[in-house]
Amino acid sequence: MNESVSKKAWNILTILAGNAIYAFGVAVFILPNDLITGGTTGLGIAFEHYFDIPISAFVFCFNAVMFLLGAVVLGKMFALTTLISSFFYPIILGVFENIPQLGQITNDRMLSTISGGLMIGFAIGIVIRAGASTGGMDIPPLVLNKKFGLPVSVMLYVFDFTILILQMLFSDKEQIIYGILLVLIYTVVLDKVLLTGHAQTQVKIVSKKHKEINQMIVQKLDRGSTLLYGETGYLHVDQPVIMTVISNRELSKLNQEVNKIDPEAFMIISRVNEVKGHGFSSNKIYRNRKASA
Repeated sequence: MNESVSKKAWNILTILAGNAIYAFGVAVFILPNDLITGGTTGLGIAFEHYFDIPISAFVFCFNAVMFLLGAVVLGKMFALTTLISSFFYPIILGVFENIPQLGQITNDRMLSTISGGLMIGFAIGIVIRAGASTGGMDIPPLVLNKKFGLPVSVMLYVFDFTILILQMLFSDKEQIIYGILLVLIYTVVLDKVLLTGHAQTQVKIVSKKHKEINQMIVQKLDRGSTLLYGETGYLHVDQPVIMTVISNRELSKLNQEVNKIDPEAFMIISRVNEVKGHGFSSNKIYRNRKASA
């Protein structure tokens, strides 16, 4: 129970931190240098230009409407996960906007584009990894996906591109180029953050001495293994394949031990982004082999 409560508390802190980083990047790099961007912030920039509505006020109202839409169409559970982002982001953005010193960090548009893109991509990434959404323009693509089956990723690009066009109408050529570059940077960074995890190494071993190698992995490396039953392509002989996941540091030792047992063993080595389960994301459980037999 305590572990569950602490995990929820950590996720809430992560969501708050992600939205704070997002707002900081926008207030420090995007707005002071008149950069255009996608998402709710980009829509807010367009509405400020056309209707003279403060960005933080527009974002707050827009997020509130999208929150209600998400709650009705996507359910209460989704609403709960986006509640913090929907209302905390515009508030903290308004706070950062009222600190004059933040807008004087740099006047270099290229530096602002790169820095803003890195911060926004990282911020959205950690919020999503915490199991939440940044709200706002994340919600319409999800609604369209549920109602009409339209791909979420495609609709996100369509909305972002439409928002960029709204800003292009009153932006100069440099602003347009920097805006496109900004969207590309935070999209790439977002993908990297979502794929980043506790990287491990997956090894598949094909050998006539699979029993000895399997025993070595379990006893010497203290790692689990799985026997995949395969068949050789030429002679059509049954050939078990040993699959195991180890840390990157253990790869050299595994390679040495396998060569000692069977120098002709065939090994396939690949990187995996994240591994979950006993011995990795949760504590390893040792079972009595005789008792479980």
